[in-house]
Amino acid sequence: MAYSSRYQPETLDRAAVDAAPGPRVLEFGTNWCGHCRAAQPLIQAALADHPDLEHLKVEDGKGRPLGRSFRVKLWPTLIFLRDGQEVARLVRPGDPAEIGEALARLTG
Repeated sequence: MAYSSRYQPETLDRAAVDAAPGPRVLEFGTNWCGHCRAAQPLIQAALADHPDLEHLKVEDGKGRPLGRSFRVKLWPTLIFLRDGQEVARLVRPGDPAEIGEALARLTG
């Protein structure tokens, strides 16, 4: 699936996320968020080396149940999951190396 360019309305619930097999990256934020837009080149570059990794951009906001279930407070928040279990989390990533390290923990 690789990199997704736009945040999509929340369509998954926590049970579906927890039950999903394999590695995936959930990215919480909004299309209008300046921090989210600034992080996109870093995220896109890091995910370019993982074209088969599922990357889901979830539009977040007050009262959105999926983001609240992961205790998301700042955007963008990237949650790296393997078989529904969190293996890493990055909040407002600004360093390509930290994204690479999280991806290595996820896929390694």
